[in-house]
Amino acid sequence: MTTTTAGIPSLPTSAPAKPRVTRLGRSDRSAVGLWFWEIDRVLLLLVVILLSIGLIAVAAASPASAHRYSDVGFTLSPLHYFWRQLMWVCIGVPIMIGTSMMPQLLARRFGLAMACFFAICLALVPLFGFERNGATRWLGVGFSQFQPSEFLKPFYVIAIAWLLSLKSQDKSLPVVPISGAVTVVIAGLLMLQPDFGQTIIFCSMWFAMVMITGLSWRAVGVLSGIGGIGITAAYLFYPVATQRINNFLFQSGDTYQTDSAHATITAGGLFGTGPGGGELKFRLPEAHTDYIFSVIGEEFGLLACLAILCIFIAMAIRVFVKLLDEDDTFLILAAGGLITQFTAQAMVNMAVNVGIAPSKGMTLPFISYGGSSLIALCMGFG
Repeated sequence: MTTTTAGIPSLPTSAPAKPRVTRLGRSDRSAVGLWFWEIDRVLLLLVVILLSIGLIAVAAASPASAHRYSDVGFTLSPLHYFWRQLMWVCIGVPIMIGTSMMPQLLARRFGLAMACFFAICLALVPLFGFERNGATRWLGVGFSQFQPSEFLKPFYVIAIAWLLSLKSQDKSLPVVPISGAVTVVIAGLLMLQPDFGQTIIFCSMWFAMVMITGLSWRAVGVLSGIGGIGITAAYLFYPVATQRINNFLFQSGDTYQTDSAHATITAGGLFGTGPGGGELKFRLPEAHTDYIFSVIGEEFGLLACLAILCIFIAMAIRVFVKLLDEDDTFLILAAGGLITQFTAQAMVNMAVNVGIAPSKGMTLPFISYGGSSLIALCMGFG
């Protein structure tokens, strides 16, 4: 209310403008609006929970790994790996969201192009790769090194899903043998590194996608037999597989890693020793990567390990249930292959940590430390 020069009050001629509030309604056709209403927010929540658990777990494991590497000539702060993992999360989450906002056609073309690029990078690893812990798996210069096999996994799924989906257009196309041949070539390149664990993951993804296309029981039996022959041949003629399987089955050779992992994961009981209270983690090799699940067991308890297992199972169930209402063959194959990658990798890592599988050198998705692994997983999940 205002007053005139005579002191007589007068009403305002117009009300002050109210600030405009933007809301993401279902009628919002902007890129952000479409993304918000089409995204699976439950899956997004689950992966955010895993990333948060990963930061806590890396913070718990970082002092042990920093101490271990300090013993071999490096001087690292106790939270060195935590700060670096936080950096990778800050990079990976926007990449995941940006990837999830891509139109399907653009995402497919991008995936096919990146599959070719990283397949070439994988072929270059034996020639120009860097060696770490007895394996040559990295390319790059200085601090910009990356692991081609980690990035290839999600793009391999996109490429194979596209190839297998062509069968719905022409039944006579030999897409299954062609995709199998591509997988054999990739497996051969991986075994040269050597990386037997990633070889198993690639073969698992291919088998899952081929199964989704609809195979007869006879074909399933033939493929299972070929898989059994392949594992037997690897045991007989591939020294890395021979050593690890012998160590696991017959307790021959060096079993320090698996013994330490089992002792660590059971040391905390059901509820754990509490954050920072673990002591056996200092004996673990690669506590922040391959054996981070054991660190979680020691400091946060076996119940925390069980909760993580349930999250991965819930993610897999949700994806496959949602695919029941999907008609697009490519989307069904791609989503099925990607969730197989996440779930199989998680199950292998957990199995190694609890001592029911031989050591594989494989990270726990979204939880273990690692730039290549985390960014590749975020792209695939997006």
